Amino acid sequence: MFSSIGKFSKSISIKILVGIIILPFIFWGMGDIFRGGNQNIVATIDSDKISSKEFFNYLNRLNLTEKEQKDLTKTNLTERILSEYIGKKIIDLEIEDFGIILTDSSLKDYIINDKTFYKDKKFSRAEYEKFLLKGGLSAPSFEKNISDQEKKRQLLSYLAQGLYVSDFLIQSSFSKENQIKNIKYINLNNYYDKRTITKEEINKTYEENKNLFQQTYKSINFIELKPDKLVGDKDYSENYFKKIDELENDILDGVTLELVASNNNLTMIKTDEVNNEKKNILGIKETSIDDDLFNEFFKIKNLNSPELINFKNRYYIAQISSQNQIAGKINDRPVNDAIIKQIKIKNIIENNIKISKEISKGDFKESNMVEYAKKNNIDVKKTQLKNLKNNEIFSEDIIKEIFKMNDKQINLITDSTLSKNFIVYIDNTKKISIEKNSKDYEKYKSQAKLNLARDIYNVYDKSVNNKYKIDVNNKALERIKNSF
Repeated sequence: MFSSIGKFSKSISIKILVGIIILPFIFWGMGDIFRGGNQNIVATIDSDKISSKEFFNYLNRLNLTEKEQKDLTKTNLTERILSEYIGKKIIDLEIEDFGIILTDSSLKDYIINDKTFYKDKKFSRAEYEKFLLKGGLSAPSFEKNISDQEKKRQLLSYLAQGLYVSDFLIQSSFSKENQIKNIKYINLNNYYDKRTITKEEINKTYEENKNLFQQTYKSINFIELKPDKLVGDKDYSENYFKKIDELENDILDGVTLELVASNNNLTMIKTDEVNNEKKNILGIKETSIDDDLFNEFFKIKNLNSPELINFKNRYYIAQISSQNQIAGKINDRPVNDAIIKQIKIKNIIENNIKISKEISKGDFKESNMVEYAKKNNIDVKKTQLKNLKNNEIFSEDIIKEIFKMNDKQINLITDSTLSKNFIVYIDNTKKISIEKNSKDYEKYKSQAKLNLARDIYNVYDKSVNNKYKIDVNNKALERIKNSF
């Protein structure tokens, strides 16, 4: 159940809870909500105070990227993060109010029964330590996270217990994914892909956006922590992981990579400054590091700050020893590709906006589809949709949008990346039902129950909003933002 914090936090119930509790507290920009007060207090929830130090430490634990750190002062990112943190604190207050607890023995049972930590069909302390090391976690922090997540799960279960799902709700859930729709459509990508991008467009885009085409070049130093070199063992023994723990603590305490290598008789490998394609400024490719391993190293954000990295069950300590931003040349392939991609997206957006406006005004009807297709040398095609799955033309997300459309309705439907763009017209729709003896009946019953639970959580959400008084100290918040 608790194979990892990441997996557990991605569970449906937890996502719902976080979304329900946190999102409503996005109240920034309302002006009068911010109040003065004690400079050491950034926010209060009723009488519970969130100190500036507490929130500052929380920000540091997020391991924000350099860009995100810059955004803390230039955007409302700090406010949004504080909002999320307030949401987390409110969840804790609600758990306390409901009297939900998790005993030490229950917590222990969760861990020792998790097959992630099994070896030879029983709990292995070494496997547990290996898991913690791989995730960069301490045992107390991991166990606290498990405890917190389980208590949240219990809160959700308590709120939604005893739900009755009617046949109507089950059929409604089924219909969202299963209909017989006869449609006409134009695949706009057949038009967009044919459009020629001129050299003049490329040059103009480059000149207008030179700052966007800078490339990051990093020099990487690293050592591999092999068991035989580190502790004289061939396998990943408990002694090996103890040594790994020691080295991790050393680098957290400020011990340099050079000193780690020297003290443990390990070879440190150095590279020239290279970009994310492993090429230096002259275009020569670095060959001493595996591509996938290099990508892991290149993700390191902080300069001269060694990090312990697990890659394919091998352990490394790596650091970025130098880093520079260098303007890419227009003829560099990555730069040229980025320019062309930018131009294509710009063209797609402009054309999609034009079509959408015509549709909304009623100037683009079924007859216009034929005219548009003929003008741009593309086809109007017909097909029948029955469900979300196994469709070679449309993705599930696009079919979901099509299923929301009414008969004789026309619409422009795209995916989130603008890689799929369609004009769709609905000829007719036939509703179909699911029988109780169907193998999928329980699946849609569960979906309907989940949808009903969401409705209950929304009601609970509103009650929570009315239950707590939230005050934010704008002056303290500004001081925190300006400290980055």
